[in-house]
Amino acid sequence: MKRYPLAGTPATSAQHVDVSRLLAAYADLAPDMTQAAQRVAFGTSGHRGVSFDRSFNEQHVAAITQAIVAYRTQQGIDGPLFIGFDSHALSLPAFETALEVLAANGVTTQIATGDEFTPTPAVSLAILNHNRGRTTGLADGIVVTPSHNPPDSGGFKYNAANGGPADSGITKWIETEANRLIEGGLVGVRRMPIAQARTASTTQSFDYLSTYVNDLASVIDFDVIRGAGVKMGVDPLGGAGVHYWSRIQEQYRIDLDVVSTVVDPTFSFMTLDWDEKIRMDPSSSFAMQRLIAMKDRYDVAFACDTDHDRHGIVAPSVGLLPSNHYLAVAIDYLYRNRPDWRADAAVGKTLVSSSMIDRVAARLGRRLHEVPVGFKYFVDGLYTGSLAFGGEESAGASFARFDGGCWTTDKDGISLALLSGEMTARMGKDPGELYQDLTKDLGNPVSSRVDAPATPDQKKKLSKLSAAQVSSDQLAGERIEAVLDRAPGDNEAIGGIKVIVPSGWFAARPSGTEDIYKIYAESFQGEAHLKQLLAEAQVIVDTALG
Repeated sequence: MKRYPLAGTPATSAQHVDVSRLLAAYADLAPDMTQAAQRVAFGTSGHRGVSFDRSFNEQHVAAITQAIVAYRTQQGIDGPLFIGFDSHALSLPAFETALEVLAANGVTTQIATGDEFTPTPAVSLAILNHNRGRTTGLADGIVVTPSHNPPDSGGFKYNAANGGPADSGITKWIETEANRLIEGGLVGVRRMPIAQARTASTTQSFDYLSTYVNDLASVIDFDVIRGAGVKMGVDPLGGAGVHYWSRIQEQYRIDLDVVSTVVDPTFSFMTLDWDEKIRMDPSSSFAMQRLIAMKDRYDVAFACDTDHDRHGIVAPSVGLLPSNHYLAVAIDYLYRNRPDWRADAAVGKTLVSSSMIDRVAARLGRRLHEVPVGFKYFVDGLYTGSLAFGGEESAGASFARFDGGCWTTDKDGISLALLSGEMTARMGKDPGELYQDLTKDLGNPVSSRVDAPATPDQKKKLSKLSAAQVSSDQLAGERIEAVLDRAPGDNEAIGGIKVIVPSGWFAARPSGTEDIYKIYAESFQGEAHLKQLLAEAQVIVDTALG
């Protein structure tokens, strides 16, 4: 991936978003529905956009919320709706817009006590706890977040009654209905003033923070962390879990230092990401410079993104672990140290996650469940218990409770972060050292990703590319073993292709937000072979695209 000159350096005032202008744009600008980029569009994780670009504005949120109300009615979902929001500047106004619509429609809505920021996993857990054992009065939820994206971004996610991000069938229905409402001038959108909505009998207070923190002991062994005296540091990156960490430290009496509690909608404390944008990505070494600089102060340290559904682990031995490395270590550790997990519970990974995970799963004797990119593909497996772990290459994962029961069906950065403390305590090594141990037994892969320009038409072609369109039988000096256009785990279309050889692979898929396609590649033969993989992959893809 290209690195810009200022990557990893502190953000300057010129790069700070003008929050007052951003909020005014949210309220004042309306989308042009003849422009595809300004319509409601649910990607892998909800509708996202920027108010200045007319892609995330008040009309979008009002229409999406009304569409969710209609979907709930259609499906007979008549329990409470749990809603939370993160610390992006647009999240509070979007939350208030949604509440105005929900209250006007008579939907019982559970909002955080004191308007506390609410991590994505806390919303998922609340839905699951409410629905456990029920067949009627089921709950669902909304999370107002653009995840780790820049400060000018807004985002809106719908979580279904299974607690996880809604599947494509649901989001397509909501997207279509929301666009219909906007095109119709919002006729049919019911709404009341925010002051009235906040005092409506259907608007109820819910303590997400206590509910989540109290239940954490069902997934993390705090006794072993406390007993070993592991010294940990956490950087909330000004995100939704900013007040959760001190409660965790106090309640479980662990040595946890919260390195910053600053919340600033400009996120001016961040260092710039690879493209010189402010992005709260805990898996990026450029964005994580503050915590990396502190690595020698702690036995292990970690950070989470703005809605706390992603994790980043900093170990004294290596600094920031690549997310694939930590996923492999976490899987190896968990399946060896959770004796009450189901013997048939599989390991869930995305197609572009490291093949080191395949080797770890094989050594554990566990079935591998490989799915397309998107956490929604893990939801059913985590919910039913057929998966005890689901993780994606972008540092999002969740895993089962000690008893094998479902914890969350959305990504949980908090539990994955704390797990690094548990494994350091029990194993006497930090996660970086544990990954080095894995490489001694299973090989040491190298990986990379490149972005190539693509027109909208080429992106569409790539998303529908079939295995039959790849005519090559050789890749980087090895015979091609498989060409996939559907995921082996669930037979879902992957929106691109994956080509596998004995010592490596590449996958190509279009970006959902930019005019590029992405090529991921990994080799167990080293850097020279990886470069060959990437170069030949681009030729194969370009040839297939014509």
